This record gives sequence, C-alpha cells and structure tokens, in this order.
Amino acid sequence: MSYVPHTKKEVEEMLRVIGVSSIEELFKDIGPALRPSSFNIPEGKSEFEVKEHLERLSLKNNTNLINFVGGGFYDHYIPAVVDALAGRSEFYTSYTPYQPECSQGTLQAMYEYQTAICILTEMDVANASLYDGGTALFEAVMMSLRITGKNKIIIDGGINPIYKNMLFTHTANLPVDLIKIPPHIGQTKREEIYRHLDEKTAAVILQNPNFFGTIDIHSDIVEKAHSLGALVIESVYPISLGLIKTPGSMGVDIVTGDGQSLGIPLSFGGPYFGFLACKRKFLRKVPGRIVGETIDKEGKRGFTLTLQTREQHIRRQKATSNICTNSALCALRAVIFLSILGENGFVEFSKLNYEKSEFTKNLLKNIPGVEVINSPTFNEFTILLKKNADEIVNNMIDKGIAAGLPLGRFYKGMKNYLLITVTEKRKKEEILRLAEGLNNAINL
Repeated sequence: MSYVPHTKKEVEEMLRVIGVSSIEELFKDIGPALRPSSFNIPEGKSEFEVKEHLERLSLKNNTNLINFVGGGFYDHYIPAVVDALAGRSEFYTSYTPYQPECSQGTLQAMYEYQTAICILTEMDVANASLYDGGTALFEAVMMSLRITGKNKIIIDGGINPIYKNMLFTHTANLPVDLIKIPPHIGQTKREEIYRHLDEKTAAVILQNPNFFGTIDIHSDIVEKAHSLGALVIESVYPISLGLIKTPGSMGVDIVTGDGQSLGIPLSFGGPYFGFLACKRKFLRKVPGRIVGETIDKEGKRGFTLTLQTREQHIRRQKATSNICTNSALCALRAVIFLSILGENGFVEFSKLNYEKSEFTKNLLKNIPGVEVINSPTFNEFTILLKKNADEIVNNMIDKGIAAGLPLGRFYKGMKNYLLITVTEKRKKEEILRLAEGLNNAINL
C-alpha cells in the first residue's frame, strides 16, 4: 500500500520535491469550475462494507423490466453454452495470437468467425472483427475513400443516429464531404439519394432495416451508384439476415454492423464488437486483420494472422486502420452462437422475431391514439402516439415495462414517435401487457 502523508510538514515536503509551492499551484492548469469542491474524502471502508454498500445501490435498479427497447442494441436469448465455451481460460485469458505455433485454437475460432460472417452476409471476405458497429461503419467509409480516391459520402436518413455521430466525430478533421439525407421513417427516398449522387461520390451509406425498422431492397441504388463509380456501404442487423435479402445478393460493396445481437449481453452498453465484410477485390483495403488458412511443413492444416495492415505493424501513414481493438472474445461468442443455432435454427430464430413483431403491430394499431407508421419491418417498428412518447414511456416504466425508444431524443419534431422492438424473448402475455399499458397511458 502506498504511503499517504497526513501532516502539513509532510505535504509541504512532497510539494517541494515535485517543484510546486502549494496545492493551488499543483492544480493551476485545471479551471476552477472543473476542480473538486473538496478533498475531504470519507474514511475508507472494509471489503465487506463496500460490497454491502454496492449491493444496496444495486437493489435500486429495476432489473425485471419487460424490454421492448432496441435502436441498434437488442435483448436476445443467449444459449448457456455461449458462456460456458467463451469462459474457458484458453479463450478468456488469451491475447493477440501473434505466435501461430501456440495459438491455433484462437486462430481457428477467428477463421470460423470470418467464415460465418461471409455466409451470413453473402460477401466474399470478412476481417477478424472490429470494435463496434459505429467504428466498423467509419472503417468502411475510410475504405471507400482509399478505393475510389474520392471524398464525398452520402449518408441516408435511416442510418442509426449513434453511428452517424461517431462518423462525424471520427472524420471531423479529415477532408471528407459528408452529405446528410433528412431522416425518413419509410423506405429510402431514392430521389434524395440520386440528387446528390455524382462522379465525385465515394460511397452511399444505407441501413437495412433502417433505424426506424423499415426493410428495403437496395439493388436499384447499388446499380445507380456503380454506374457513377461510387461504392455502396450497408449497415445491417445480423439477426434479420435469416429472412431478408442479404447485402451480397443486392450487390453491396461493403457490409458492416454490430454483433451484439449474436450472443452478447446488453451489459450497460458493452463490450460489443463490429463486423465488416466486402467483395474480394477490396481485400487489400480491409482494415484490421484477417486470419488465413494454410498448411505447415508437414502438410497439416493451420491458421495464421495475415494482411495485418494496422498501425502497429506498418508505417502509420500506410495503415488501413488506427483502431486496434477487435473485440475477439465477443466475436468468439458470435461464432459459438451461430454454430449452436445452425442454418435452420438461425432462420427459425429470425422468424420468431418477425412473427412476434407482426403480432404486436396488429395489436397496437387497434388502440385509439396509436398509429403504426411503417411497413415492411422485421422485429422493430415505429408508432405515432397522440401524446408525448417520453411521458408514455416514463408512465409505463413504473408498471414494469420498457415500452420502447422515444425518437424525440434523437430527432426534432418526433416527440410523439416511439420505436418498439419485439424479440423472440417476448412472450404473448408480455405483449398483451404492452398493449394494455399503452392503451391506459394514452386514453385514461
């Protein structure tokens, strides 16, 4: 334990040693408004007392809410085997597998993950994961700039606003021209995209389903963009790909998304992981790292890291990415999750989400004061209420229901709009409680 001085003389001696005359001088670079109001810190507590205090605080959380909140992060069921396998010490304590001779298990898991993402998206190549969905979208944008040599990016209005904010932050000091299409709850407004699309465009960013839950087929936009030399980037919700048209089948160039829905608990916001897949011809422009399959000198199958064009491997100015974190343990959870479900199980999993959502939509549209806005959708949809959505949500929290995500928190003029998500976990009686709670909150 470090020594803590108590007497004035001891404090003065410490200040003299570090070359300052007073505590005030020590903190002179911190503005008064940001300084602590007092250094009167309470006496320390024992481990038992701290644990007891934290347990009391935790009891203030309502952990039994029926969850209808989505907006990019979802309450899906996670099979117990995901925790059991991902928690094994071989995976849980491992770090970057730079030495393939002693990392074959981890490397093969990453290779299988890449394969699963390629199958899921119907793309040719996937990297060994990224930090999260927002940074994956940024990396795709940077890829498009390198590939095309252009600097104009068109961002559809249905892109997740959190991702958009991350994109604006990461590109704030870069020579990138970001064109923002106004938000639109329905399918992509082609005329708005085409109005800005020209030979100077590096890429068009789309999302499917979009942030409001609407499903679209983007093949026509892809064709138009390609005719002008632009790429198409699509952000996807992976669970939806068990039912809806894949990015690869629509000719999309780069696919990104957040893998949280593939076996990662919500956990107060992370850690999650991002995935990125693309066409084979863009392989050399892919950020992060890729695990490749090879054979050793004895002819046995083996795996190794390859194409590691990150800044710690090559000159910084030549790196394809300056974001190192790839959340490999979370990606491992995803490949376990997908493997356990299998192809048929994954399709059934997706169907459950879709069918329960459709049941909910049909139930809610019969409630006075509720209008279901968009269709077609997967497991997420937008409704318009005759009252403020924030007030309705707060009212229902007290009744044990997290009714959805009020869109007024992200968009001006949408204070009465509510985004509702229905996953496979929501039981019929819970959906009926949602409908009853909305009816009471709006009409009583």
